[in-house]
Amino acid sequence: ACAPFRRLHLCNKNMVKMDTNNNDGKAKHKLLLDVCMAAKYEGNSINTHYTIHKQKYGDSASQLCTVLARSFADIGDIVRGKDLYSGNKKKSNRKRKLEENFKKYFQQIHEDVTKGGKNGELKTRYQDGSGDFFQLREDWWYANRATVWKAMTCSEKLSNSSYFRATCSDSHHKGSCSQANKYCRCGDDKPGVDKPNIDPPTYFDYVPQYLRWFEEWA
Repeated sequence: ACAPFRRLHLCNKNMVKMDTNNNDGKAKHKLLLDVCMAAKYEGNSINTHYTIHKQKYGDSASQLCTVLARSFADIGDIVRGKDLYSGNKKKSNRKRKLEENFKKYFQQIHEDVTKGGKNGELKTRYQDGSGDFFQLREDWWYANRATVWKAMTCSEKLSNSSYFRATCSDSHHKGSCSQANKYCRCGDDKPGVDKPNIDPPTYFDYVPQYLRWFEEWA
């Protein structure tokens, strides 16, 4: 699949420069910080450039949330080692460096969650002879995707931005869904409030990347 223009310029430089040499037992917290910073930079970039495009071509506010959701999903693929984009030689080297950084981080996290004699179940779940730690990375993303989405949507420019469909679980009406009408967030959440247990309105990150890209080009 041919990567869309948006993916070519995804802001991930701070993840390439992650410090993975400090074995102080805080790897999972530092990794979350680095991923959230990348999401915030990417969100700011999209808010700035796409807002200008929207004003020029009259796109709806819901499309801005969709663009954010696409980059959010690409970040999820990078974290989980699923990203298809390699780019030119320079970007290919950057991708290789980025993947090495993630492997080092997840090696530290793996050692932390499986140490001791009481974690037999986790040792079995995260058994990994390849050093890629794919299952651990998948679980880490699932546990932290809501926090990453909050970082990506931390902007007042999104105050009138809504997701294009009703995907938020509606606690007031069991079995129904409501729409993320402001800040591309569910549950009337917004920056500075950051309510707990609020899921992102998107599940693009669980759609194969090549299918998302085909749809984006369509």
